[in-house]
Amino acid sequence: MSSEKDFIYTSNNSEITNGFFEWTAPSNIALVKYWGKKEHQIPANPSISFTLNHCKTITKLSFEKKNTSSEISDSKSIFSFDLLFEGNSKEEFKPKIQKFFERIEVYCPYLKEYHFTIDTKNTFPHSSGIASSASGMAALAMNIMSLEKALNPTITNDFFYQKASFLARLGSGSACRSVKGNIVVWGKHDEIKESSDLFGVAFSSEVHSNFKNYQDTILLVDKGEKQVSSTVGHDLMHNHPFALQRFSQAHHNLSAMKSVLENGNLDDFVKIVESEALTLHAMMMTSMPYFILMKPNTLEIINKIWNYRNRTKIPVCFTLDAGANVHVLYPENVRVETLQFIQDELVGYCQNGQYICDEIGLGSQKL
Repeated sequence: MSSEKDFIYTSNNSEITNGFFEWTAPSNIALVKYWGKKEHQIPANPSISFTLNHCKTITKLSFEKKNTSSEISDSKSIFSFDLLFEGNSKEEFKPKIQKFFERIEVYCPYLKEYHFTIDTKNTFPHSSGIASSASGMAALAMNIMSLEKALNPTITNDFFYQKASFLARLGSGSACRSVKGNIVVWGKHDEIKESSDLFGVAFSSEVHSNFKNYQDTILLVDKGEKQVSSTVGHDLMHNHPFALQRFSQAHHNLSAMKSVLENGNLDDFVKIVESEALTLHAMMMTSMPYFILMKPNTLEIINKIWNYRNRTKIPVCFTLDAGANVHVLYPENVRVETLQFIQDELVGYCQNGQYICDEIGLGSQKL
C-alpha cells in the first residue's frame, strides 16, 4: 500500500445485520522512540518497538444495523455507540472514540450504518500509569477490520492487518505497533523493507536468539495521571531547537538497532535503548514550555540498574515511555538473577511495591 486512498472502503458485498467480534491487543515499548508528529498522525521519525505479551486490552465490539434511513443522518454525532469499561458505562472515554470514528470515517463509511457497543478492559490496572491508548486503539481497530472482512470477504490477510495498523494509528500513533508482533517498525526508513509512515510493519530480518523471549519488567513508579499529555508533548517538537538533530539521531539509531537485532550484540543494545530513553526525556526538558515526567524514584532506579550492570556484567537495561515508570529489559537467560535484583533493590521505589512482569509477545489475537 502506498497511499491513504488504498484504504478507502468501496464495496459492500455482504449484508450483516448484527453480531460481535472480540480481540486482544498488547501494549508495546519503543526501543527507538518516536516523539513529534506531522498532520494526520504521521511520525516525524521512525521507531521500533517490542510488542508485549501480558499487558493488553481485551475489547468486544457488538454491532446492530440501524433500522431506518432517518437514523443514518449526516449530523456530527452520526456515530452511534455505547462504551463500557470493565462492564461499566464510561462516558469520559466517549469523546476519544467519537474523534477516532470521525478520523476513520472516510476509510470505513459503513460505521455510520450500525449501533456499536464497545466493551473493553485491560489486563493491567487502568490507573497504573501504563499507556493503554496503544493497546486499546489497536484492539478496537482489529474489531472494526473483522466487521469489514465480514462485509467484504475478499480482502486478503495482509490487507486486513495493514489497514488495522493504519486505522489504529489514527486513534493513537503508537497503536499501529500493537497490531502484529513481536518487533515492529513504524515510519519510513531506507534500510527497513516496506516500512511506512502509514502503518507498522513486522521487523523483517532474522532476529538473533539473544532477543527471543526478551523480558520486560515494568516498575510502576507513579500511577497518577501525567501532567502533560503525549499529544501536547508531541506538538512541542514543532518549534523545538533540537528537533532536526533528534529526528536524524532516530534514523541513525534505527539503523544501528537493526544491526544489533541481527547480530545479537547486547552491549550495543543497552547503549542505544538507554540513550533513546534519556533523549526522549531530554526533548521534554528542553521544549518550551519545558516539563519533567521522571520522578526522583525513576532516577534512583536508573542508578541502581547502572551499578548492578557494572558490578555483575549482566546486560540488564532500562527504557522509559513519556512518564515516570521504568521498563527493565533483559534476556531470558538471566531472568532468575535479574528478578532477584529487582525484588531486592528496585521494588522499594515502586508505588505500593507494584511491578508487572512481561515479555515479548505476538501482537493482536482474536478470541
